[in-house]
Amino acid sequence: MSAKASKAAGTLRFEESARQIAANARYIAGGVNSNFRLGMAPGPLVFERGEGAYLVDVDGNRIIDYYCGMGATVLGHSPAGVIEAVRRQAERGILFAGQTPIEHEAAKLICEHVPSAERLRFGSSGSEVAQAAFRLARAATGRRTIVKFEGHYHGWFDNILWSTAPGLNAAGPADAPTPVPGSRGQDPKAGDGLSILGWNDLAALEQRLARGDVAAVMMEPAMCNQGAIAPAPGYLEGALAACRKHGALLIFDEVITGFRLARGGAQELFGVTPDLTILAKAIANGYPVAALAGRADLLDLFAEGVLHGGTFNAQPVAMAALVATQQALTPEHYGCSSARGQRLQDGIRTILAEAGIKAQVAGFPLMFHIAFGLDQPARNYRDVAAADKAACVRFALAMLKRGVRVLERGAWFVSSEHNEAVVDATLEAVHGAVREIG
Repeated sequence: MSAKASKAAGTLRFEESARQIAANARYIAGGVNSNFRLGMAPGPLVFERGEGAYLVDVDGNRIIDYYCGMGATVLGHSPAGVIEAVRRQAERGILFAGQTPIEHEAAKLICEHVPSAERLRFGSSGSEVAQAAFRLARAATGRRTIVKFEGHYHGWFDNILWSTAPGLNAAGPADAPTPVPGSRGQDPKAGDGLSILGWNDLAALEQRLARGDVAAVMMEPAMCNQGAIAPAPGYLEGALAACRKHGALLIFDEVITGFRLARGGAQELFGVTPDLTILAKAIANGYPVAALAGRADLLDLFAEGVLHGGTFNAQPVAMAALVATQQALTPEHYGCSSARGQRLQDGIRTILAEAGIKAQVAGFPLMFHIAFGLDQPARNYRDVAAADKAACVRFALAMLKRGVRVLERGAWFVSSEHNEAVVDATLEAVHGAVREIG
């Protein structure tokens, strides 16, 4: 049966991916190079190429992709401008262990568009620049403690991989969460410098800050690692005011929200400017670039004894990708892409409601989330954790068999390449998937 016919019947098959993953495991642990690529049904997929909103796998399936590189490919999988910029820079050179004009251009673009970015430093991953943010905050304040929130993810390192997706049986009471490590082998003492709170609870945050020992509060300004949850009215403003009052810094993790919720990220959308911001993913449409940006007086500490290094920081080819990506993120891009993303989100909500399937479809035009089994929109991690995860997995598999790839945790990322025809095809697949799981 052809891939097209299989898609029509909702029976895409993935035997060659399974065979290649098994072969990979001879040399690559688990057959993949990130644990976040494990666990999905029917198994990890192997892709040959990307074309706009589509991925083509080794079984010949052409699949509409809403993973978007885990949120990174805001311009789709093959943007001509980015590809050409990368080609031109690669011909000039790949890595110099020195500075280049292109990194200045890249930094200027970020500082012009992200409200908190007076200065920045580039890195290679969100996990990495989160560590730089913690070091900077501790140097600036002379304090040790970092406040983080249940369900928020700031990287896979031992000192921050706590309570990112804890089981509620282990998480303790909502008003005094128990820190839960995220991995076997994690140093149990690495979390000693953390204080875990529930998000969107301003009173709890103010009470914790009043103890006077917090260097920084780190949060996703819109909770998108788990769900796609907006801050409660006044929450971000209150958090900033409380940090100011008690001498702590406010750090926004905009690895996911940056360049998706708005050109200037969630801080532009919600009108709250933090002290520091970490950026990655969509900053360069899939090239390995991250940044720590913020107040000039804080970032300048990196030239005054606070160590920040990295062989691949501001790698010229990646900087060229960043510049081309940022130049493409025009008001027209956000207007068109957001309209289609909102139509998709509204269409899914309508289809689920008409089928009598209880679910909350919530979030933002270019990043939203489906939580099955919830009566009300989620406000925090514990609300999201109560959703029917098994239903989400069944739905994702039913969609994949119909040629649409969505994350099993319920997240959907939309790119500029998800045009009207792609949205129509997606909604048709939703109709079929709902009939299958209903």
